[in-house]
Amino acid sequence: MLSQSHLVGEFLSSPLPAGGVWGFWIGQSGFFFRFAGLCVAIDPFLSDHPDRLVPPIAGPDDFKGVDLVIGTHDHLDHIDRNAWSEIARTTARCRFAVPSILLPGLASDIGASMDRFIGMDDGCSFVDHAIRVTGIAAAHEFFDQDAVSGRYPYLGVVIEGPGATIYHAGDTCVYGGLVERLTAWPRIDLAILPINGRSAAQLRRGIVGNMTYQEAADLAGAVQPRLTLPCHWDMFAFNGEDPEAFVAYMAAKYPHLAARVPEHGDMFVVG
Repeated sequence: MLSQSHLVGEFLSSPLPAGGVWGFWIGQSGFFFRFAGLCVAIDPFLSDHPDRLVPPIAGPDDFKGVDLVIGTHDHLDHIDRNAWSEIARTTARCRFAVPSILLPGLASDIGASMDRFIGMDDGCSFVDHAIRVTGIAAAHEFFDQDAVSGRYPYLGVVIEGPGATIYHAGDTCVYGGLVERLTAWPRIDLAILPINGRSAAQLRRGIVGNMTYQEAADLAGAVQPRLTLPCHWDMFAFNGEDPEAFVAYMAAKYPHLAARVPEHGDMFVVG
């Protein structure tokens, strides 16, 4: 792991690995990726919060090099309005991609013009410089699909870029049709899957859940990514899971597939 004072700068300035992509985990579902000429942030949760178990690894001002911020759905640890407002203010070129159903309210909330936003939905793609981003419907226990427009408030994304194809699941359970959606891509180099699970007790408290670590492993077994990383297990005491249990289950059931537990601030290579 890089030291706190240097990790962000080194991530943004390190030469890209030959034929690959730099990745960088900041906790919960937050990841940064550097493709050729483009820095992409997914679900960056950078604000202080009294229930955080992991302090913010950096602030919004540290990521002035980010070109695209993707928010998979409108929960605080995925769309961090305070952080997004700062990124919008300090990085004029940065654009924001979110489920289209959240617009224009979100643009108003963070004080950025609508022309800086890209609306996403299931099966819809957009191209930004060298990457192509496709929305994948997510079932955060429920689809909660809008009855009038049919749009989805929860999404995952597949990012295709020079050197790697990455699937970030957002917050979702496994549902009928998810595997078929993902196997439309001949190869996924990295799958990032939530493993915190769900329960009746959590749901009664208003905490909607995700796939269990066993379900996440079986999804990886069906999709066959070159590497799988578990996420959404580390940030809140009331909504966690043991990532080593996921890795052990993967090793027992799918020994031919690579899986590991990421470290906060750990730079890694994809592809």
